[in-house]
Amino acid sequence: MTDKAKPPEFPMPRAAECPFDPAPELARQAPVSRVRLWDGSTPWLITRYADVRALLADPRVSVDVTWPGFPHTNAVSKARDARMKTLMQLDAPEHTAQRRLLTADFTIRRMTALRPRIQRIADELVDELLTGPKPVDLVAAFALPLPSLVICELLGVPYADRDFFQRVAHTLVMDEPDPEQAMAASEELNAYLEDLVAAKAAKPADDLLSRLAVEQFRTGAMTRREIAVLGQLLMVAGHDTTTAMIALGVAALFAQPDQLRAVRDGDRELVANAVEELLRYLSITHTEARRVAREDLEIGGTLIRAGEGIIAVKSTANRDPAAFPDPGTLDVHRRARHHVAFGYGTHQCLGQGLARVELRIAYHTLFRRLPALAPALPLERLVYKENAVFYGVRELPVTW
Repeated sequence: MTDKAKPPEFPMPRAAECPFDPAPELARQAPVSRVRLWDGSTPWLITRYADVRALLADPRVSVDVTWPGFPHTNAVSKARDARMKTLMQLDAPEHTAQRRLLTADFTIRRMTALRPRIQRIADELVDELLTGPKPVDLVAAFALPLPSLVICELLGVPYADRDFFQRVAHTLVMDEPDPEQAMAASEELNAYLEDLVAAKAAKPADDLLSRLAVEQFRTGAMTRREIAVLGQLLMVAGHDTTTAMIALGVAALFAQPDQLRAVRDGDRELVANAVEELLRYLSITHTEARRVAREDLEIGGTLIRAGEGIIAVKSTANRDPAAFPDPGTLDVHRRARHHVAFGYGTHQCLGQGLARVELRIAYHTLFRRLPALAPALPLERLVYKENAVFYGVRELPVTW
């Protein structure tokens, strides 16, 4: 194959002048096409909304990272996946059984019950903002501690250990991860959680890890290591995604003052609607949804053979005009709940209910209590996490 005929490299860079949009090269790709990854492999790229939903719901595709054709994100993920499979890399029936262990902790009823505590956390963080100096980095002062506090309380992780937790979590999702450093951080977090599970088995409290320690570890159904791996997934995914969305959503609203005014002046129902639109518009998961074909299947009229890797691009699916008219426009009044920012099918994000509650409270609280909230430097000077697992801003200096 000549250089001219080689598939384009993936992921593709975003345009500096359009930091909230998917990479422009993605729009020039055929709906089903080949791309080239870091290791030279050439999986299929699926970009249309209907095709992405169909693929993610298809039992003929697998999330099993041990398949030879699985499209690994990078060397770090490949090395970690070889040693530690999480809920995200399990197919049925193992996935079904492990997910069932957690569903009671992430029901709408449970999330509703958490709302007052999340609101108190948000208000306390804003209180600290109001008594501190200006300008301030909204990421460090609000977007990061809010979901960190919430997931620590939900799991039963002492918030006093937050500096350790955030340090290792950052290593696992940083832009250019070093394989050895990332593996060391992962093992360090696992060891911490294994000790915590043992402590909770001896003296349980009212939290998720205590319940798993009593119901699974004490009975021999799961080892401390297995519970720790599950806890690591929930801890990292449960705070980094929401941190990125809070800050990037605020930056996107800063860029469109009319939309910011609508959110600031709107009621809770309007804010809830805005959250869905921001999730659609921003689609922060850079790695997208990765699968491998278990058997031959057809997507968008293209035959995909068993053993071939597939990447379902949620960011372009969420900008598909067939599903969202005028998709490049941020419209907080749009009904966008059918977006695929949380995935689709059996592997749809377990924590989406928690994320929605956190985001609704975060935006409503910030703009209600800080109505003059504004960027403290020109938006074009913001620096973005171009190659991290979750797209976002590194810092967001604000004033009011």
